[in-house]
Amino acid sequence: MTDWQDESRELALTCDAGGSILWADARAKRILGARPGDSLLALAVDGTSEKVRALLARALAAPVRDWEVALRAFAKPITLAFAGKCGPSGEIELHGCAFPDGYGRAVQQVSEALEEVVALNRELSRKKKELAAKNQQLVDAYRELDESNRGVRSLHAELEEKADTLRRAADVKSRVVANVSHEFRTPLHTILGLSKLLLDAGDGPLSDEQRKQVRFIRTSAEELSQMVNDLLDLSKAESGRGALRIDRFEARDLFASLRGMLRPLLDEQQPVVLEFAAPPADLVLETDQGKLAQILRNLVSNALKFTERGVITVSVECAGQSARFRVRDTGIGIAEEDFERIFEEFGQVDGPLQLKARGTGLGLPLSRKLAELLCGSLTVQSRRGEGSTFLLELPLAHPEASELAQLAKRPLDPARDQVLVVEDDRKTIFVYERFLSLAGFQVIPARHVEDARKLLETVRPAAIVLDIMLEGESTWDFLGKLKADPKTRDIPVLVVTVTNKEQKARALGADEFWLKPVDQGRLLRKLRSLAKPGVAAKVLVIDDDERARYLVGKFLDDSPYEVLQAETGPAGVRVAQERAPDVILLDFLLEDMTAFDVLDELKADPRTRNIPVVIVTSHTLDSVDVERLASQTEAIVSKDKLSRELAMSRIRDALRKAGVGPDAMNSSGVQGGAATGNGAADA
Repeated sequence: MTDWQDESRELALTCDAGGSILWADARAKRILGARPGDSLLALAVDGTSEKVRALLARALAAPVRDWEVALRAFAKPITLAFAGKCGPSGEIELHGCAFPDGYGRAVQQVSEALEEVVALNRELSRKKKELAAKNQQLVDAYRELDESNRGVRSLHAELEEKADTLRRAADVKSRVVANVSHEFRTPLHTILGLSKLLLDAGDGPLSDEQRKQVRFIRTSAEELSQMVNDLLDLSKAESGRGALRIDRFEARDLFASLRGMLRPLLDEQQPVVLEFAAPPADLVLETDQGKLAQILRNLVSNALKFTERGVITVSVECAGQSARFRVRDTGIGIAEEDFERIFEEFGQVDGPLQLKARGTGLGLPLSRKLAELLCGSLTVQSRRGEGSTFLLELPLAHPEASELAQLAKRPLDPARDQVLVVEDDRKTIFVYERFLSLAGFQVIPARHVEDARKLLETVRPAAIVLDIMLEGESTWDFLGKLKADPKTRDIPVLVVTVTNKEQKARALGADEFWLKPVDQGRLLRKLRSLAKPGVAAKVLVIDDDERARYLVGKFLDDSPYEVLQAETGPAGVRVAQERAPDVILLDFLLEDMTAFDVLDELKADPRTRNIPVVIVTSHTLDSVDVERLASQTEAIVSKDKLSRELAMSRIRDALRKAGVGPDAMNSSGVQGGAATGNGAADA
C-alpha cells in the first residue's frame, strides 16, 4: 500500500537567516526538489524573492502563519502556505503546504464573483434610496420612478445569476471527484451485471463448479464496490441553458426600460452623462428582448468603466430589414490592434483605467455571442483617446419569427401527416408549428373558419386542432357541420381553447377538449396515436459505457420494445430529437456531462420535453440530487440491482404514466414490480 507521505502536500525544512537550506524532509525533496545547501531564494518565482525574504525576516522576529509564496518545483511554479518560527539555535523552522493545481484560479474566480455581488448589492441599496426620493416628485418624477423600478428588478435577476455562477465555481472540485468515482463504479457494476446474467442462465446453464466461481466473482465485486462507496465522497455540478424567447416590442419601450435599469450605474462623483436618443416612433422589433437588453447593458456598463468624463449616447436607427444600435462614448478609446482582443474571453487592454475597473473580461465576448444568437453582429469603431462606438446590427424580425409568415405558403409534404390548426393568434400558431414540425407533422394554419373550409376541400388532415373563440367569430357551428358531414366526420377534432365549455364541445362531436395552454407532450402523444397506431414503444439507452448498454440490450431481448442507444449526452439528445423515443434510460454521470445537463437539454426542446426518463446509475446520490431528480424523472434505479424484470417494470410504469398507447407489457408475460412513483429510487 502507498505510504500516505507519498501523497501528502505538506513539507518541512530549516533555513538560516540568508535563506540557505540547512535541512529538508523527504516531502520537501519530492515536492520542491530542495536539498541542504540550496537557497530558498533561488527557488522563488521571478518577482517574489522579496516576499520570501520578508517571510524569513518575520519568522526570526515572531511566529508566522499562512504566509503564501510562489516557488519553482522542478521548473514549474506552485503556491505554498508557510508557517515559520525561530528555532532554539537561531535557525528558521518552516512548515509548508502546497495548494492543489488550479486552486489559485478558483480562489480568484470566487473573489471576483464576490466583488461583483457586493457591487451589485451596493447599487441595489443606492437605487432604493433614489426611488424613495423620486417618489415625492410630480408626473415626470413618477415616470422615472416606474423606469427605475424596472431597473431594480433586472438588476436583482442579474444578482441571482451571479450567485449561481459562484456556486458552480465552488463545485469544480466536486465534479472532478465525481468523475473519478464514476470510473471506479462503472466497471464494477458491469462485472456485477454480467455475473448476474451468467447466474440467471440467460445464455445456457452453468455447471456447479462454474456457478461457484461466478458467485465468488460477484461476491468480490460487491465487496470492492462497497469499499469504493465508503472511500469516495460524491457530488455533482449543474449547468443550464436558456432558450430564445421571441417577442414583439417597440424600441422606445426598450429604451425606457434601459434608462431605469442603468441609472444606478452612474457614479455621482463621475462627470459622465448617459443619454438615450429618441428612437423612430414606428420602430418595432420581433426578437428576444431580454438578450437584446443584456447586450446593451453590457455595452453601456463597459463604456462607463472607461469614460472618466463626457457623454455616453445610446441610439438606434432602421436600416432596411435591420435595426442598428449604437453605444457611443467619449472615453479613452481602443487601439485598432486591440479590436479583436477585447472580444476574446478574459481579454483586456492594459492601462490605468483597466486597473481601476476590475472585471471578468467576459462582458464583450458574451455580448458578441448573444448578438450572433440573435442572428446579428457586434463590431467596434474607435481610436485611442477619442472614444469608442460599438455597433450592434440585428434583423428587425428574428428568422424564427419570419418563418411564421412563410408557414401558409409552404407546399404539402406527402411524407408527413398534416394537422389543420384553426387558430387566430399568430404566436400560438408559431408554437404549434415549432413543436409539431419537429415531431414529424406538417402544420396547416387557418386563422378564420372560411380559410379552414377552403383547405378541407383540397386536404384531408390526420387531425384538426380547433380554437373555439376566434377573432370576431366562434367555431361552434363549424364544429357541428364538420361532424355532421360524411366527408369530414371521421377526422379527429381536438378542441383547445380558453372557454371551459367541454360539455358543449363533446355534444357537437369533439374527440378531445383541453383548456389552454395545451400540454405539448399530451398533444403529441394524441396525434401520434391517431397518425401511427400500433407502433411499438421505443426505449433510448444513454450510457457512455458499452458494457452497460449491452446489459440493458440483453435485458430487453425478446421484449416488445425497440432499443435505441447513444454513448454520449449530446448524441443521446440528438437521437431523442430525431427518433422521439417513448422512454429514456439515462446514466447519471456520463463522460461529457451529468444527467442534470442532459435533462436540461431535453426539457428545453418541445420535441423531447415530455419524454419520461428513468435514471440508471452506479453513482451514490445524496438527498439533494435525489430530490432534484425526483421532480424531473420517473424513477431512479441502481445499476447493481438492475435486472430484466426491474428494467421492464420501470419502462412499463413510465409508459403508463406518460399515457403512451396500451400497456405493451400485457403480452410479454413478465411480472413487473410495483411502480416506484415519480422519481422513486430502487436502491
